[in-house]
Amino acid sequence: MKTNNLLSHLITFTLTASMLFSITACHNSGNAKKQKSENESSVSASNTALSGNGEASEQSSDSSLISSKETKNQLINDNGIFSANYEKAYERTMQMTLDEKIGQMFYARCPDGDAAEIAKKYHLGGYVLFGKDFEDKTKDEVKETLQSYITSQAIPMTLSVDEEGGTVTRISAKESLSSHEFQSARELYAEGGLERIQSDAEEKAKLLKELYIDTNLAPVCDISLDENDFMYDRSIGLDADKTSDFVKTVTETSQKNGVSVTLKHFPGYGNNVDTHTGIAIDDRSYENFEQNDFKPFEAGIESGAHLVLVSHNIVNCMDDKMPASISPKVHEILRNQLHFTGIIITDDLAMDAISEYTGSYSPAVAAVLAGNDMILIDDIESSFNEIKAAVNDGTIDENVINTAVMRILAWKYTTGIMK
Repeated sequence: MKTNNLLSHLITFTLTASMLFSITACHNSGNAKKQKSENESSVSASNTALSGNGEASEQSSDSSLISSKETKNQLINDNGIFSANYEKAYERTMQMTLDEKIGQMFYARCPDGDAAEIAKKYHLGGYVLFGKDFEDKTKDEVKETLQSYITSQAIPMTLSVDEEGGTVTRISAKESLSSHEFQSARELYAEGGLERIQSDAEEKAKLLKELYIDTNLAPVCDISLDENDFMYDRSIGLDADKTSDFVKTVTETSQKNGVSVTLKHFPGYGNNVDTHTGIAIDDRSYENFEQNDFKPFEAGIESGAHLVLVSHNIVNCMDDKMPASISPKVHEILRNQLHFTGIIITDDLAMDAISEYTGSYSPAVAAVLAGNDMILIDDIESSFNEIKAAVNDGTIDENVINTAVMRILAWKYTTGIMK
């Protein structure tokens, strides 16, 4: 495509995006003018492609391809952490069927049986592994099993695990897999500060890498100073600046040793209740998030973190009607204010807190419309069919799927999951 034609397409696409997806991000009375100015700007094309308009598309296949190219070019221009591989990822995405593309957006709980066959059937992007998946297995048995998942299809899977340390240890709690259980961040910091945090992050990454696990659903970036908070035991228990140093250290060390990190739980859990069993309503001001909760996430993003996981909390100053995980407004803040260019994933959509807020959409469809690249899901078949139906009836524009898949594949190329 000639330069002037490409520029014409890009301008047309950007203007259309500006008209359709002008946003106003959350703000409170003390910061209203600032937030209004920041968030009434048009959504970037990569984010615009992550919002469906609920109407069936009448585009021809040719115009759809042009739109995809414009999306690719806009992604390349964002100079994101995976941008060196956007071109390769785009070419691969354009060769994939709709089923294959939808499957890549699934970070599914690993089924109890026939996991490799299920991954192949639905072209799954990845599995999230829990303690049960390592029960009574030796290292060699784990490696053989996980290798069968990775190679079950043409595009290798990503495999992740919550290995935070302390109260959340999926692997190191198994004596056959680790000589000791990893300590909590708080215990490590008390023992030896950031130097001890660094050595622990290196040890974790090497163990996960040895077992063919490429992603850790950690570190916990939440700030919690009260021992009565739900998230207290899982946080490092320090202020915003020290928590930021912790996150930076873990991010750089883990990814240097070949394991992607996942910053969680955006936009910051604070002192809220457990969303596994109910909804958490966060009434803190936006300034509070800017001055405290955002800082550890910003530190991780600046250090090149590959993934961010979004919580199910309803954060009133950002979106008083939707849990963060399915709120376009929250995702726009993560993309446009914190400038995150990596993979956004939901918290577990099987959690009770999410089910009452998706309206006429299923949780999976709502999560895609909100701007997630990958969704953590248990019910693979139903969620897959719901997303496919939403694409076919125009609720989700296929370029929403294309954008997410291009980013996922670019990540996989960047990390060596794909060659």
